[in-house]
Order: sequence, then structure tokens, then C-alpha cells
Amino acid sequence: MSLHEQDDPQLRAAQEQRLRKVWAPPKGLCLKWTDTNNDAVGAWYTLTAFGFMLFAGVLGLIMRSQLAVPENDLVDAAKFNQLFTLHGSMMMFLFAVPMFEAVSIILLPQLLGARDLPFPRLSAFGYWSFLLGGVFVAGSIFFGAAPDGGWFMYPPLTTRTDLSGLGADIWMLGLSFIEVSSVAAAVELIVGVLKCRPPGMRLNLMPLYAWYILVVAVMILFAFPPLIAGDLLFEMERLLGWPFFDASRGGDPLLWQHLFWIFGHPEVYIVFLPSIALFAMLVPTFARRHVLGYPWIVLAAVGTAFLSFGLWVHHMFTTGLPKISLAFFSAASEAVAIPTAVQIFVFIATIWAGRLTWSTPMLYAAGSLAVFVIGGLTGVMVAVAPFDWQAHDTYFVVAHLHYVLIGGTLLPLFAGLYYYWPLITGKKLSDRLGKIAFWLLFVGVNLCFFPMHLSGLEGMPRRVFTYPEELGLGGLNMASTIGAFVFAIGVAVICVDLACSPRRAHAKRNPWDAGTLEWLAHPQDEHWGIRSIPLIESRYPIWDQPDFMRKVDEGRYFLPDAEEGRRETIITTVLDARPLAVVRLGTPSWKPMMTAFTLGGVFILTTYHLYWAALVSGVATLAMILWWLWTGTAEIPEKPSKPIGHGMELPLYISGSSSPGWWAMFITMMADATAFSGLVFGYYFFWTVHEDFPPAALADAPGVFWPVVALAVGLAAWGLTFAAREVLARGNIGIARAMLVAGWLACLGSGAAGLAGPWLSGMDPALHTYPAIVWTLAIWTAAHAAVGAIMIGYVLARSVAGYCLPKHDADLRNVTVYMHFLALTTLVTYLTIGLFPEAS
Repeated sequence: MSLHEQDDPQLRAAQEQRLRKVWAPPKGLCLKWTDTNNDAVGAWYTLTAFGFMLFAGVLGLIMRSQLAVPENDLVDAAKFNQLFTLHGSMMMFLFAVPMFEAVSIILLPQLLGARDLPFPRLSAFGYWSFLLGGVFVAGSIFFGAAPDGGWFMYPPLTTRTDLSGLGADIWMLGLSFIEVSSVAAAVELIVGVLKCRPPGMRLNLMPLYAWYILVVAVMILFAFPPLIAGDLLFEMERLLGWPFFDASRGGDPLLWQHLFWIFGHPEVYIVFLPSIALFAMLVPTFARRHVLGYPWIVLAAVGTAFLSFGLWVHHMFTTGLPKISLAFFSAASEAVAIPTAVQIFVFIATIWAGRLTWSTPMLYAAGSLAVFVIGGLTGVMVAVAPFDWQAHDTYFVVAHLHYVLIGGTLLPLFAGLYYYWPLITGKKLSDRLGKIAFWLLFVGVNLCFFPMHLSGLEGMPRRVFTYPEELGLGGLNMASTIGAFVFAIGVAVICVDLACSPRRAHAKRNPWDAGTLEWLAHPQDEHWGIRSIPLIESRYPIWDQPDFMRKVDEGRYFLPDAEEGRRETIITTVLDARPLAVVRLGTPSWKPMMTAFTLGGVFILTTYHLYWAALVSGVATLAMILWWLWTGTAEIPEKPSKPIGHGMELPLYISGSSSPGWWAMFITMMADATAFSGLVFGYYFFWTVHEDFPPAALADAPGVFWPVVALAVGLAAWGLTFAAREVLARGNIGIARAMLVAGWLACLGSGAAGLAGPWLSGMDPALHTYPAIVWTLAIWTAAHAAVGAIMIGYVLARSVAGYCLPKHDADLRNVTVYMHFLALTTLVTYLTIGLFPEAS
């Protein structure tokens, strides 16, 4: 029997008081900068991303004003280049992806019946990284230093410092910092979906929103790291003169396009799928029935994600690629329409089979589908190579892109805003203002972007700041400008609606009569989060499980109290959500913010070539991370287990593959391995495009001896760490420590030997691409070996302090996961640079 089923009113009052203290997030938007719970971090994220969207929209209006009439002089060419570069960069990097992460951080714990996501401090770190990087990039326009090479930053114009100024470095390093926050959010969301589901919520019972977020977060792991690798090569060419994209010294600018679009096209689906996820939640609610074809829509989401990684080259049809490549990527680009159509038709079928209740959220959903379908149809057109040759870099592509992004991202977010605002604030937005805003947005988007199809087909190129009157395009451009301002008025109406919201009356609980878990929240509750973690038997438990909400409210399910006054949630198995343990979550702290600021200092100071200051900031970042980990992770509890109700008792400490920390390390290293694969791809790309790679004069460098030594010592470090884990599990603490010391020395030795090869052979990375890419791989691997040494040293310190013991070995098990990936990186790097030229 659950503790709250007892009839002792004093006990109940005491438990409720404890819950008030533990779970209370700040009310409204009066948020503290140290807050790390999902409500606070998600609210900060949402406000910041929305602010960046409004700023980017203003930049777009200035561009449209400049293009309203021929030969206009509102802004000059240089300023126009900065405007369209920042507009595109902010919409893609500072709004679309961060907004989906913000919404997910707020909604996902509610949808999963969890008290919070497993790493609230990691979410806070991601937010502060995003804020700092975003302000750094966006604010550059006020100082005349904004990037001006387009949101794609194609070399060689952007890599040559004599042709591009500081803006290219601001774009590259600032957005690299923001990409760190995106990967951090992906780790949080994946582990949250896999490990924080309530008991009984098997994978086939997960809300569709959780499925979509899981798919998108995994996509981030494979899409963003190649861009990080490209950013690294880009900045090494700009700052050090290493010629990765300089054709005169063996480089190739097409490498950047490959690395960028391996990120850039999945990015479109990364921002589209979360919007479809919002449809998956609100369509069944207003259709008053379960969604039809649940397995099909899950498979379609996975299929869309998979195919999105196989069509990046359709952005490069005009670069002179082989015809077989054109055929393959054109077919892949056409094929992605199939799973996308499955998802849309599933929603149409659900509406058709249900009893549709029209509402403001459904109005936005229907309008966004109409806009997105138009963009999808033009996408099929540009996927055909001969048509793309004609329309490439014209306003036809601008129209297609904006139809897809506005119909597939922005309008669905507004639908979700009107749907979930009562959940977040307890108050509904105005239906009248919402409908006025919708029609302004719907008319505006079509009036702005549909004429661009025609102007593009008539030959108007992208990224021009003016055009001659003789082209006869003034009327179409004026219509597009009027449409842009109509759209902006619609956004302004939504802002007015949001501003008026605090003065409105509270809505009833679950005002839409939805069936999913997030609506368990009270609009005027006591702010302790979900009262008890439920047992799930259906995809729509509020509809299907008798007295479900009452039982949750009365604490009749699991973990109904906060006996120790700690923030806790239940960890379950990945497949069938069986309870495994109770984990205690991070409390509010300023450490994530300070860590983000010191790491941001590394990127910002490097931008201005202040390398010694950047090094100091890097050391401070390392110190902050170690302090954060020492005081906030792998805590040894005061008791081994605790009851969670219904006669069940779960441990308070868990390690290995069942723990969230293990999964977080594994997922982070997957992202790291993907970035590394981008660098390896660069090596073999150069080998395929050059007949003499490596050049004959450099074929013997860096030799075989030192790479083989580095490989052998690196594998020894991995083996020693793995053996130390097994020895510690058997209770041999002293032997385990000795093995860790040897592993620490081996890590340092491997990194040193890896750098010795190119160093002793005198390879000059500024001379040719081959020594540059060899040095890059060697430095990457040596740096990871150094990180491995730091990790092993951390575990040793924890062991000496009594925190890493045979029954409390989470630190060592997590570091062993890192060492597995380090061994793989070491193997690929030293076999490639040491043996591959010999084998060729």
C-alpha cells in the first residue's frame, strides 16, 4: 500500500510540506539564474530562442525592404551580406533547434511521468552555452563585425583572411560553441526517454512525442559532429594556415560542402520532426480518439531520419559530381517523400476516423500542413538534377526552403504554443487573437514566398542586394515584401496575446480533455510536480485507465513522497520500463553557468587570437568540470535502498549499463566518434581526389614506428583500465589502483608517441594538405589520450577519497566506456597515418 493511502492527516500534511520544498519551481517567468529544474531551464531556453527568432525576423524585414523596389539603396552590399548571413544562421542555429530542445525539456518529464530529466544541470549548462554563443554571434552586427559569407560559409572566400574579416571567425567559433549545447541537450533527451519512463511504459506505449524526440536527438548525434569537424578544419586554415580547402596546396573546398551538408540536410528534418511530434499530440486530442497507425508513424519517423542522411549531395548537384552520384542522391531525395507522406496521411486518417473538434491549435496545424505540402512538392522538383541545374541559387530555392521551414517548423510551434500554454501557465491564450494571427500568418507566408517561385524561375539569383529594373521583377518583389510585413504583423499579434496572458483567468485542469500524461499537471497546483509516478497500461492513460488522475493525485502509485527531502525519480529498463533504481537529481547550482562561461571564453578569446588567455580559460573550464563532477555525481547514499510503494524497494545507487551516467557517457562518445569520422572522411576524401596522396616527397612520413608504438601503448591503456574495472569489482582495491596508475602512464605515453611521428619527421602542416590532415588526426587522438589520463586520474582520486569502491564503481565503469572509444580512435588513427600509405 502506498504511503499516501494512509489516513493520518498529520503524516499527509508533513509529506506535502516536504514536497512543496523539494519540487517548487519558480512561478511564472520570475526565474533564478541558478535554477536547474526542467521547468526553469525550459522556460529560459524558450524565451531566449523566441527572442533570437524575433531579432532574425527583423533582419529579414530589412532585407525585404531593400529588395522591395529595383536599385534600392536602403542598405549597401556589405551590410546586406551580413543581414542574410545572420538571418539564416540565427533561424537555423539559434531558433529552430534550440526551440525544439526548449519545448522538449519542458514537456518530456511531464509526458513520461517523471519528476525531471536525469541531468538537470547538464540542461542548464546547455542553455548557458547557447545564450553566450548566441549573443556573441548575433551581437556582432552592432559592431560591424557580423559574418558575411552566408549561413553555409563556403570556402575559399571565407577561409582566406584577406577576403573575409573577423566575422567568419565569430560565426565559426560562436556556432561551434552552440553546437556543444545542442549535443548536451541531445544526451539529456535520449537518456530521459530511454531511462526515465514510468513503470509499464514499454517502447510501444511511449507517447509519439517521446518517439520523435528520441529519433531527433539521435539524429543530432550524427548530424552536428561532422560540422564540428568541419569547423575545426576551417579554423585551423584561417588561424594557422593549414590548407584543407586551398586547392593550390592540395586542399579541396568541396570537402567543406560535404561536411556542412552532411549536417545541413538532416538539420531540416531535425527541426521538422519535433513539429510533427506536436501534431501527434494534439490531433488525437481534438479527433477524440487514439492515433491510427501508431507503428507506421514510428517507422516513418525512423525512416525519415535514416533517409535524411543519404541525400546531402542534392545541395551539390551543380559542383560537377559523377553522374552515378547524381542519380543515387536524386533517388534518395525523392524517396524521403514516402515516410513524410505516411506521417501526414496518418494524421488525416485519424481526423477522418474521429470526431474532430476545431480549435485554434488545430487551425494552426491544418494551415501548417498545407504550407508544408507546397514546400514538399517543390522539394521533389529540386531533387531532380536537371531541374536543380536551372533553379539552383535562384529565389525558387529560397521559396522552397521557407515554405518547408515555416510550414514544417514555425506554424506547428505556434500550434503547440496555443495547445500547451495552459499546461505551462495554467491560462489559455485568446482564441480570437490566435485566429487573427493565424490568418495574417497564413496570408503573409503565401504572399511573401509564393511569388519567389516565379521570380526565381525568371532568373532572379539569391543573395543579391539589388537588381535592375529591366528584369521586370519589381512587382513580384514588392508583393513578397508586403507579404513579409503581413507575416510580421501576425507574429506581433501573437506577442500581444502572450503579453495579455498573465491578466487572464486560470483555465480548468486539462482544458482540452487530452489523454496523455502531461495533462496530469494542475493549472494551480502546489508546484511539486507529479504527485506519484504512475503505472502505465495504455498509450492514453487518462482516457483508458479508470480513475487514473485521482490515483496519481492521491499518491497511490510509485515514489509518492519526498521522505529525505531530495529530488528523486525512478530509473527503468530501456525496453519494458521495469523499475531499476531511484536516482537523486541535481539541485540548483551556479556551476553549470560558470562552466559554460569559462568554456565560452575558450571560443571567444580564440576568435580574437588571444591564445594564452584562451588557454587559461580552458584550464579554468577543466577545473570547473572536475569540481562539478566531484560534488554532483555518483553520490554514495546514506542507505542502500528505499521503498517506493506497493511493496517495492529499489536501490539508491546504480552503476554500469543500467545507470543514466553510463548511457550519457556512451551517447556522448557516439557524438565524439562521429566528429572523428568526419576527420577520417577528410583524409580518405583527399586520397580519392588526388592521384598522388600522399605526395611522393612525403610518402615516408610520419613513418611506421611511432604510430605502431602509439597504437600499442594506447591499447595497453585501454586494457589496463578494463582490467582495473574487473579487479575492483572483485574487491581488490590496491591492485585496481596500481592498474589505473599504469593506465594513466600509458595514456600519456600513447599521446606523446602519436605526436612524435609527424614531429620527428619534420612534417610542415602549412606546406600541403597531407601533413596538415596527419597532424590533425594525431593531435585529435593525443588530446583524447590526455583526456583519458585526466579521467583515470579523477577515478584514482575518487578511489583514494573513498568514493570509488567495489559496490560503488560508477565512475570507473563510465571511464571504461570512454576508454573503449579511445581505443577505437587510436586504432583507426594510427593504422591510417602509419600503414595506409604503405598499403597503397
